[in-house]
Amino acid sequence: MKKYTNETTESHILSVAHEVFLKKGLDGTRMQEIADEAGINKSLLHYYYRTKQKLFEKVFKAAFKHFFPIVQANIIADIPLFEKIEIFVETYYCILQKNPYIPAFVIHELNRNSANVTEVFKSIFQENNMEVDVMFDELNRQIQVEVEKGKIISIEARQLIVNILSLCIFPFVAKPIIKGILLDNNEIKYKAFLEERKSAVSQFIINAISV
Repeated sequence: MKKYTNETTESHILSVAHEVFLKKGLDGTRMQEIADEAGINKSLLHYYYRTKQKLFEKVFKAAFKHFFPIVQANIIADIPLFEKIEIFVETYYCILQKNPYIPAFVIHELNRNSANVTEVFKSIFQENNMEVDVMFDELNRQIQVEVEKGKIISIEARQLIVNILSLCIFPFVAKPIIKGILLDNNEIKYKAFLEERKSAVSQFIINAISV
């Protein structure tokens, strides 16, 4: 069994847990399995993370560590609105492709303990110094400029973002249906479909708001 310092042990556990969650999802993963894969005993795993839920929340936060700063920088950047939409979709899809268990986790937690999900996201925002109201104010300002130019229809920024998120998330939540019925249960075809969705979602949103 390998020996690690406290810092490297925790980092190692998170790396291994990410891979196990990736393969089996939250419900299919057992703490003993993570301990075995990490080469540590279960009691040491529980020393760092008392429950599987706490461990998953840490993995969840790590997955979004780089996403939210990119989103914030993108939204407040001085670039065209349509380009912002394309960057947002591309960035979010990359996160979901690397962490496909996230949508199912969020839905599971919303049904089990919605307040916990809210707190997890709030803590992520705080840790990344995200100013949500500032971002939406800036996005609404840019939308209004484009509306006045006659280029797009009027739409509130929060509605726009929720539309984008919904279109991005569904193929991951509905993977068994999309892959099993629409794509001959072929994983290669499913992954290709997700790649195509990046541009498809961006174009759909842009077409939907364009005049």
